[in-house]
Parts: sequence; C-alpha cells; structure tokens
Amino acid sequence: MTILKGLLASAAVVALSTTVASAADIAIIGGKSDDSFFAKIKKGIDDATLVVEAHGGKVNYLQLQTYDNIGGDAANLVRTAISQEVDIIAVPNWVPDTQDEAIKAAMDAGIPVILYNAGGGDKAKELGAINYIGNEEYPAGLAGGRYFAAHGAKNVICVNTVPGAGNLEDRCRGIADGMAESGFASKQLPLPASSFGDPTAVAEAIKATLIGDDTIDGVFAISSADADSAFIALQQAGKANSVSLGSFDMNVAGLERIRDEEQLFAIDQQPWLQGFLAVTLADGYVNYGLAMATTPLLTGPGIVDSANIAATLKGGEQGYR
Repeated sequence: MTILKGLLASAAVVALSTTVASAADIAIIGGKSDDSFFAKIKKGIDDATLVVEAHGGKVNYLQLQTYDNIGGDAANLVRTAISQEVDIIAVPNWVPDTQDEAIKAAMDAGIPVILYNAGGGDKAKELGAINYIGNEEYPAGLAGGRYFAAHGAKNVICVNTVPGAGNLEDRCRGIADGMAESGFASKQLPLPASSFGDPTAVAEAIKATLIGDDTIDGVFAISSADADSAFIALQQAGKANSVSLGSFDMNVAGLERIRDEEQLFAIDQQPWLQGFLAVTLADGYVNYGLAMATTPLLTGPGIVDSANIAATLKGGEQGYR
C-alpha cells in the first residue's frame, strides 16, 4: 500500500503555536479486546505510545466491552475521558446520532478531539474536530461493489454483524450502489449484534441464506473475522467454487485465501496506521501545536487481490496488515 507515502511526503505540517510543550495526557477510545481488527489499531496505539512516553506523556486506552450498544457506550467513554480532564481525545464516531453530543461536550470543555476509524472528514469538519484519520466508508464500499461487478458477480449479500453502526451501514450501501452501476444487485444481511465474535452463529446465518437463494454469487463480509465465518459457510453450503468472497479488512487467513484463490479480494484501510497516527498527531498537537494541513487523512481504501498479495501477506504475518 502506498496511499500514505505520497500524502505524508507532500503534506505540509503547520505549526499552530510556539508555546512551551507540556506532556500530553491522551485518551483514545476503541473497540473490544477480542476484535481482531482493533487488535491492529491497538498495536499502532501501543507503538505510538512509546513516542508519547518519550515526551513525558501518557495514553489511556478506553475500550468498549461489547458492541450491543456501540454508540451509547462510546459516548459514555468520551464522558469518562472528559471527567479525567485529559488534554485530547481520539475517538471513532460510529453512531453520530448518539455520540455527537458527547463529542461536542468534550470540545465545550476545552478538550480538542480527533476522529479516527469512523466518522469521516465531513463529520469532523461539522463537529470542529482537528482531523479525521481513516477510511471513507461509502467510497470504500462503492469500490468493493464495482470490483465484484467487474469480476462477474451479479447478486451479492453484505453481511453486517453490527447493524446500526453508521460506518458499517455505509459499507453495505456502497457495495449495493457499486453493483447497481452495472445493473446488478446487493442486499444487506443484518445479524444481531450479539453474533459479532460468534463465528458459528455468523457461519450458520450465511449458510442458511446461501442455501435459500441459489442466485447469490457473491458474499461480502464487513470484517476479517466475519470473512473467516463466511468461508466456512461457503464450504458447508457446497458453494466455495461458485460464490465469490470479498471482505473489508484482512487477517493472515484471509490473505492466504487470496493467495490460494479462495477469496476474491479484500478492502484494506490500514488499521495500524489509524492507531499510530491518531496518537502521534494528538501528541504533536498538545505538545507543539502541530497539525496536518491535509484533511481528512485517509488510510484507505485499497484493494488487495492476487496482484499485490505477496507484499501484503508479509505485513499481515507481522501484525501490521
């Protein structure tokens, strides 16, 4: 992936202040500890924490315990950070209708906010956040839908294990619109939020859907873990050779499937970079008044397929992709 190489090489870093630096107290809100995607973000956070600690600061990772009430729980974690009187907050804006009030309350209390992973550049501008770091979900889904259509899929299901989360709804909406551009179809398969992290439940739901509709020729999973479940479902339904599999995000198993031509593609948003940049930019802003001149700061989307799998797999094996 070279999405950020050119961006970071060409973007000017603007000094907003010349005041003497003080050690940054950073709160960063994130996903569950057993979420394989957020494990990569957390790796980026942990690596960046070394920079913060070298400057005398600290990073407090406030994580969700479940995804059953993702917006409300994330908003409460923002309120927790406010009560801790931190210097800056980095937070995904998964459910804006629920989280915006808490984010505004942080800024009203004089605490600057960076959006990362979910929310998008327009939302960051609307709220007055410093920046957005991550993927623009709808365009990423659109790219996925177009890729499916270009490779022969005509009827794709988008499996959503956290329905109601705005970023995931946008992914599935993008898939549908990308397919529709070529006259093809996609519909969402929403599963209970309790199914997240339950590979058996996800696989069974996908298998039942495939068996019930022989016209489905593509399955799109909103996470790498769900893609693992979808692959099992394809095998159990006897459709591994007739239904194409795509996913948002990647793990080593998914990358190996792409290498072995058992999965068509994955959409990469470089989660390690999201965590690393959220923390290092927060540290630079608090200590030195630094901010990127480029907004939003996009880490994706990028398509990983048979053409670029070798280099990507190396990064996946080391926990960075």
